[in-house]
Amino acid sequence: MNRNRRDFLKSASLLGAGAVFIPNLISCSPSGKLNIAVIGVGGQGKSNWSKCINQKDPKWNENIVALCDVDDNRAADAFKAMPDAKRFKDYRVMLDKMHKEIDAVMVCTPDHSHFPAAMAAMQLGKHVLVEKPLAHNIWQLRTLQKAAHHYKVVTQMANQGHATNGIRLVKEWYDAGLLGNVTEVIAWFDGPDFGPGKYFNKPDQFPPAEQPIPEGFDWDLWLGPAAYRPYNGIYAPKTWRSWFDFGNGEMGDWCCHTLDAPFWSLDLGMPTVTEAEFKTPVPDQGFESDKAVIRWDFPARGNKVPVTMRWYEGGLKPEIRPEWKVEKLASSGMIMVGDKHTLITGARPNDPRLLMPMPEWEAFKPQLPEKTIPRTFEENPQREWIDAIKNGKTPGSNFDYATKLVEMALTGALAQRFNTRIEYDAQHMKVTNHPELDRYLKEPARKGFVYGEDLW
Repeated sequence: MNRNRRDFLKSASLLGAGAVFIPNLISCSPSGKLNIAVIGVGGQGKSNWSKCINQKDPKWNENIVALCDVDDNRAADAFKAMPDAKRFKDYRVMLDKMHKEIDAVMVCTPDHSHFPAAMAAMQLGKHVLVEKPLAHNIWQLRTLQKAAHHYKVVTQMANQGHATNGIRLVKEWYDAGLLGNVTEVIAWFDGPDFGPGKYFNKPDQFPPAEQPIPEGFDWDLWLGPAAYRPYNGIYAPKTWRSWFDFGNGEMGDWCCHTLDAPFWSLDLGMPTVTEAEFKTPVPDQGFESDKAVIRWDFPARGNKVPVTMRWYEGGLKPEIRPEWKVEKLASSGMIMVGDKHTLITGARPNDPRLLMPMPEWEAFKPQLPEKTIPRTFEENPQREWIDAIKNGKTPGSNFDYATKLVEMALTGALAQRFNTRIEYDAQHMKVTNHPELDRYLKEPARKGFVYGEDLW
C-alpha cells in the first residue's frame, strides 16, 4: 500500500473512533457554489455530474473539483468536459489529498462499491448523493442511515422518480381515500435483457475464463470490497448486474423506481415473508435468472390493511383481470389494487392514472384530490440534494427513507438468488427460517474497504 492510501486509512480509523463532523453547508468555495467530487464518472455517473455543469440557470452550476474512476476509457468524456478537475483512480487517495477542498461527493459506482465510497466521504463530513440501490446488503444500508445522523450530513439516493409530481399524486390520492384499502401491489419489468452492449450478459462458461485486464483499467480497485477473482469482461465495465456478488439483479436496478410509489404511499415498512414463487434455472447460484416472480407479505400497519406485493421480471406479466377493463399492459408498470379504485403507473411513477377506460378517466379527472405535498425539482434528485445542502433542507430520498425502500427490495433479491422463502425478522436483521443466509445480510469486505463497524 502506498503512503497516501496508508495515511488515509489511518486518518479514517481515527475519525471512526468518535470524531463527529458538523460541516458548514458550503465550507470550501467562497463563490457560494458547492465543490463536488464524483466517484465513478462514466456511464450513470454522467447523468449525475451533468446536472451540475452547463445549466441554463447559472445558480445550478457547481464546481466539480475532483473526478475519480478506475477506468480511463469510461472516464474520458468526464475528463474532457471538466479538464480542470483533478483526476484519481482511488477515492481513498482523492479524499485523503482533497478533503479540505470538497463539500460534497457523488457516488456512482457499481452497487458493491457504493457503501465504502459513501462511508469514506461521510466520515470526512461530506454530503453524499449515492446511486440506486444505495448499498449491496442490508447491514450496509442500516450503517449508512446511522452514519448520516452521526456525521450530520445531507444525503440523497439518486432515484429520479422520488422527485416527481407523479409519485406525489399517488400518495395524495391514496391518503385522500381515493383508492380505499389497498391490499395488493403488482409490478412488472421487461428486463433483464441479456446480450452484448446491454446491462446484462452471459459468459461462455462458469466460472468465466481469465482475460487480460484492459489498459487504463484498475481491476483490483474496481473489485474494491469484493473478494478477488480473475478479470473477465463479463463483469466490468457494464454487465456486473448479472452477478449477485456485484449487483442485485434487475430488481436492484429498478426496484427504486417501480416500487417507490407504493412503498412510500402505503407506508409498507418491512415484509415478514419474501418468497421466490418462480425462477428460471441458472447455471450458477450467484447469477441472475432470465425470469422470476417474487412475492412480499406485509402485515397491517396501524389502520392500514395487510398488503401482498408481487414483482414479475424477464417479460412476465400478471394476468389481466376483467375489472381492469384493459386489453393489454405496457412492457413495464405497477398497479395498486384498492377496494374503491385501482391505480396504474409505468415503470417509473411519472404518470399515474386510475385503471379505467380512457374516456372514463378523462371524465373523472376533475374529481381528483387536491395537491397537498410540496413539489420539488422534477426528476432531478441531484438538484434537490444541492438545494438541500445550500438551504438546510432534507431531500425526499434521504437515507432515513431510501435505506428502508432498498432493504425491502434486497429481501426480494435474496429470495430470488436462492430461490426460496424468507421469513424475515427485521427488528433483529435475521432470516429466521434460513439462518445460513444471514451472512448475506452482512458480507465480508476486503482489507482497506472496511467501514462503519464503530457505529454499532
